[in-house]
Amino acid sequence: MIDLKDFEFDELAEYLKSIGEPKFRAEQIFSWLHKGVESFDEMTNISKMVREKLAEECFVSTLKIREKYVSKLDKTTKYLFELPDGNCIESVVMYYKHGITICISSQVGCRMGCGFCASTIGGLYRSLTPGEILNQVIFAEKDIGERISNIVMMGIGEPLDNFDNVVKFLHNVNHPKGLNIGYRHISLSTCGVVPMIYELAKQDMPITLSVSLHAPNDEIRSSLMPINRKYHIDELIQACRDYIKVTTRRISFEYSLISGVNDSIENADELAQLLKGMLAHVNLIPVNKIEEREYKKGDKKQIRAFCDRLISHGINATIRRELGSDIQASCGQLRKKLL
Repeated sequence: MIDLKDFEFDELAEYLKSIGEPKFRAEQIFSWLHKGVESFDEMTNISKMVREKLAEECFVSTLKIREKYVSKLDKTTKYLFELPDGNCIESVVMYYKHGITICISSQVGCRMGCGFCASTIGGLYRSLTPGEILNQVIFAEKDIGERISNIVMMGIGEPLDNFDNVVKFLHNVNHPKGLNIGYRHISLSTCGVVPMIYELAKQDMPITLSVSLHAPNDEIRSSLMPINRKYHIDELIQACRDYIKVTTRRISFEYSLISGVNDSIENADELAQLLKGMLAHVNLIPVNKIEEREYKKGDKKQIRAFCDRLISHGINATIRRELGSDIQASCGQLRKKLL
């Protein structure tokens, strides 16, 4: 059976043409799919005969809300979504003055093995389809009854490890007949899959690339992130410089501050030297607690000193505001199971 949400708009039009349906039908169906309908019967401007024909070999995919947690601190809402095969993923809705943002997953589990991240514990089960990635936005928006205006692909999984499906999702969520979320309102995070950064640069999508750096040198980064043993930090930074040159887009570097590991003033100096002259922003994230690891965040004075040191070197840096900490919805805490 075919999940129609896995098709890009032109692919959907071609498929409908192959079963004898006119081109305008693609606009109707594509629009319905992005409104959160759960069956063909809800597509009221399409004849029963056409709906029955579609149902013979296609389906409308959905997500089931298995659990929902709402932060008492800041309204942040975390969803445990159940996929049709019984696997689960998490997505987080965050409320800002500039609009509503959703953090979504791209895989069930993750094979990247970053030491400070709960999402990778247990490894990778499978990648999500374009429709499954899209459904997180659709069904969260349907549940809260408000428009989601921003997307961050920073949930479970490595988006560039699921490249083709993620690119299809990005095309679909941006399409004017769908949710019509602008590329400039979308951020994609990678731990540093260097060849795919070059491929992403070719896509001509003005999204924001966020690179999980978390260390100023190979020794520290390799101890935290196995990916660095394959693509060393110099290769990664060169790929980032080339990405900026091709896209003219600023890169955001994510840096989890771990007490006694990567948060010294000397580390800040080294990081500043590494990023010198780049069109970049450093997003400092005091590391969040996960039960399987002993990593701890430094005190506020230490965190502030690291940030100020970067700024003194001319590096654009800010400290990320912690959201949803009481429901384990903060950066690095997402999992594929119940709390």
